Amino acid sequence: MNDRFPFPRPVRTALTSATLLVFLTISSLTARTDIPAPEDGNVPPSHVISDGEELVYNVRYGFIDLGQVRITTGQTSREQGKTVYRGDAVIQSYKGVPFVDLHAVYASNFDSLGFSRHFLGKSQEDDAWSFSEYFFQYEQGRVVMQIGSRDNVVERRDTLPLETGYHDGLSLFFYAREKLFSGKKVSIPTLVKEQKGKTLIDFKVERSVLESDFIEYPVDVIGFDGTAGFVGIFGLTGDFEGWFSNDEARVPVKANMKVIIGSVTIELVSWKRRDWSPPRATGE
Repeated sequence: MNDRFPFPRPVRTALTSATLLVFLTISSLTARTDIPAPEDGNVPPSHVISDGEELVYNVRYGFIDLGQVRITTGQTSREQGKTVYRGDAVIQSYKGVPFVDLHAVYASNFDSLGFSRHFLGKSQEDDAWSFSEYFFQYEQGRVVMQIGSRDNVVERRDTLPLETGYHDGLSLFFYAREKLFSGKKVSIPTLVKEQKGKTLIDFKVERSVLESDFIEYPVDVIGFDGTAGFVGIFGLTGDFEGWFSNDEARVPVKANMKVIIGSVTIELVSWKRRDWSPPRATGE
């Protein structure tokens, strides 16, 4: 793709930036907030991690459907006496979208607290591939990073000190689900694009009802908002908001975010999770 066109790169920005908030996480969705939030005794237990879970999201910029994000949960394992979970994400732009040809894959291993243990991201833009790989070595108080191009050629290595546990964009997706009903404002150490930053989230437990073209009935959800205090891939930064299912799975159903060209939205369009469907709003 030739960058002489004035519009291509911002459009690609929107699709790729949307992915981070999917890890947190539309004009066709509407919300109603006139129902009470769950009381402490009615908070559903957490069952976020489910081996074989597959969640598929549509990414939209304005009235243009740009692409799809597919997030899957792999089998758990044991590393150095700790339980480690696996999450994967695949991003594909839709065929026929003008000026957009984006492919990316991400893989994250994280512990029971959501802290990253290992992260690998690969992306193709135009004809060029690049990758970033992070090895979180908490015992040594550091993260070792490798950055390179196609064919797994490492072009740069770097090390950053770690004073606490950190999250990559994909592990943050699962951490936010786990903390949905906490009712707390949290500052989350985040490592994105080889830079340390903070993600601020207000888990205010705001209950609402969402209607979607892809779900046949109104969905019972819990909302929150926050701020990405870092500059992510292709310029993602600033405010965001999300709505997760009001049940033990806490599945992201919708997210809105701001990028340099405006507002981007994502929407859950299909799912595979044992014995789960989006919870129907009471009385709907």
